[in-house]
Amino acid sequence: MSATSSSSGNLLDEALGTASGSAAASSTGRRFLLVEDCVETSGAFVLHHLLKRALSNSESKEAVIFLALAQAFPHYDRVMRKLGCNLSTQRDKKKLYFFEMPKLQCPGETGRNDNEVGFIDLYAKMQRTVEICLSPEYDVDHIKIMVDDISLLEIAARGSMDHVLDFLHYCITLTSEMDCSLVILNHEDIYSGTEAPTLRSYLKYLADIIIKTQPLPSGLSADVHGQLTILNYKCMGEYGHSWSRMQNFHFKVKENSVDYFYPGRLTGVA
Repeated sequence: MSATSSSSGNLLDEALGTASGSAAASSTGRRFLLVEDCVETSGAFVLHHLLKRALSNSESKEAVIFLALAQAFPHYDRVMRKLGCNLSTQRDKKKLYFFEMPKLQCPGETGRNDNEVGFIDLYAKMQRTVEICLSPEYDVDHIKIMVDDISLLEIAARGSMDHVLDFLHYCITLTSEMDCSLVILNHEDIYSGTEAPTLRSYLKYLADIIIKTQPLPSGLSADVHGQLTILNYKCMGEYGHSWSRMQNFHFKVKENSVDYFYPGRLTGVA
């Protein structure tokens, strides 16, 4: 079976339970999804896919709060236009709320107290946005919070992992209390073997779904850019039963789309 990006879904959507007509689609919207990537295989395309899915779904009344730590708005707008999604239009329609770290009061700019206050202010802005979106004046019934990427928060916090973990805890609490979903990108290979990867361990402990982008074991390939491993810890069955599931498939990132396919099934992929 081959799978190319399309409006009807693909292997990634099927693995997440968000493909059109999926019996699990209604149960997967409100979860914590962690994307782990590495230097060799960036996971940015997964965020782009999920962002487009949230903003372009005409059947849902979904809004996105996007915390951009890695790039500025023009970068995301340019990339998403190639995928057929205009972020400027979505922002004007109040479906996208974009928080750009350089334009915010940067946590940790002057001292420890300012560090803590900066994170509290950032969380307060996000909380107010959620409350506004869910008010009767707005036609929104679900909010997706996306963070690209959370490893940069530690840099913004000048190495204060406590403040980063507190901020993450606030986000988890917010998604639980306001029935939102959370998508976070984190770099798996930024931690050395002697470091205690507290943030990574905490993220993996909390996540309902983990998507890992990895290079091919056989090395570089012109036709295959890497492999995806999806760990779904809370799959819901037809009768409400839950179980864990792991899926693996390959991907190829193209200028205007991404192809997903099972190993050895590249033939026929557009």
